[in-house]
Amino acid sequence: MIRSARLLATAIAVVGLVAANGFALSSPKDKGQSNTAPSNGKKQHKDYSGKKLLGDKIKKNGSHKLQDHGSYSASVDVSSGKITGMKVKHADKGSVPVTKYKTTKNMARGTTSGAQFASYYPAQSQYIGTMWIGYGYFDEWGDEYIYWFPYAMIYDGDTGAIEYYPAY
Repeated sequence: MIRSARLLATAIAVVGLVAANGFALSSPKDKGQSNTAPSNGKKQHKDYSGKKLLGDKIKKNGSHKLQDHGSYSASVDVSSGKITGMKVKHADKGSVPVTKYKTTKNMARGTTSGAQFASYYPAQSQYIGTMWIGYGYFDEWGDEYIYWFPYAMIYDGDTGAIEYYPAY
């Protein structure tokens, strides 16, 4: 009798968890279909190499566009060969807040899925005292996009930057 009661309680708990999980992972109605929206309901986190995206434009003063993500447009301001800041604009809403991060890990090196042994990383990818500065923003769905630059490319270095701890 006690065994069947435990089995019944376990079955009810499992059914309840499955039902609750289905509601928790469903997409909001207004999110719509988008190539940046994840299919499994999880928020995306994208790291980009700002140095590669900017390229030789670092030599010209002014504002330079990095990338567009949907209706968001990211650009950096360059003065005397250094990045003085980053701006993100939404097509309808205007300016979007940008957060400045700092870390000693190269977050934009493009990791592959699965586990990797430390011996597989080239010596250039390992920590040699380089600090990385990232400018990040969140879109309306909570997805985060961060553009990483070497410390030497930033005009004011880590002033105002917060320590970055990856959540994955």
